[in-house]
Amino acid sequence: MGKVVAVILTYNRKELLEKALAAVYAQTRPCDGVIVVDNASEDGTRQMLNESAYPGLKAYVLSANIGAAGGFNAGFRLAYQHGADFVWMMDDDVFPEPDALQRLLDADEFLAQKGVEHSYLLSTAYTEHSQVTNTPEVSQLTNEVGYGNWPALVEHGLIPIQRATFVSILVPRPVLTRHGLPIASMFIWGEDYEYTLRISRKRPGFLVGNSRVQHVRQKSGAQNLLKEENPSRLKFHRHHVRNNIFIARKYFSTRKLLGVIWFSLKTLSKLLRRAELAKSRVLVHGMIEGLSFYPAEESVNSPFDNLKVKALPVESLFSQRQSPPGFDRAMPPVIESLQGNCS
Repeated sequence: MGKVVAVILTYNRKELLEKALAAVYAQTRPCDGVIVVDNASEDGTRQMLNESAYPGLKAYVLSANIGAAGGFNAGFRLAYQHGADFVWMMDDDVFPEPDALQRLLDADEFLAQKGVEHSYLLSTAYTEHSQVTNTPEVSQLTNEVGYGNWPALVEHGLIPIQRATFVSILVPRPVLTRHGLPIASMFIWGEDYEYTLRISRKRPGFLVGNSRVQHVRQKSGAQNLLKEENPSRLKFHRHHVRNNIFIARKYFSTRKLLGVIWFSLKTLSKLLRRAELAKSRVLVHGMIEGLSFYPAEESVNSPFDNLKVKALPVESLFSQRQSPPGFDRAMPPVIESLQGNCS
């Protein structure tokens, strides 16, 4: 089995990050490396990482917050540079059960034995109240006789999927080589959907039923501008609207695109009737951007400078500890070239 590098993206949630790290390091099949990407937290996350006792942990603090999309882009890139054969990606609010990684790897081996090509593997996510969350979309790929092929491996607890989130997703190295990275300029909300759609067009991903993680939710349900109550999050809904239109333009039919736009217009009508002008402005801004937003896909070997941030390695206390076998202590070349500019 290949080298597995877990990547945890974090921002201002050091208590959740500590729990996520504990869960990742408690895996029955240990990771060959663990990377934390800190999206410029201001809550003492860096100090916590500096003082952590996890062997072989590598942490990088980005010089500015570039959103979840940029953070995931950086995380996949760093793991790839560290020679990962599999990148196990998640947020800081995801707590895998002890055998979650082993179950993903077992599924990868089973599919290989069956000769079933796949683009990624995904754990089944549950809230802290044991409710299913982050449900992916079933793959629309068909078999040789033209029928949907999703029931083929249900008896083995595997369902082919297409659109999914980065809540405990295992991506093989060749997929990153072939398809590149998540689009950093999407900033937040939808970058994982776009990426999983992109990589599963010809080879489905698979939901692994017996690989379970807990995903702690700040609020229930999907993102919803009508129900948003946090003023600090309001501006980010512009990205949500824009990215949904962009994804529909890129991957779906004109009819689907018109449906996405119609839904946004209905939401706008409700907001105007409720005299919620700030939310209305955010939605209109997102719709206008969505009609012309079409960022390019980015190779996994593209320059780190494309992200317009620096990645500062957190070292000190844990830098002298023993790394797991095969997890090279040296930083990848792209990071080495940035060190002189990180002061």
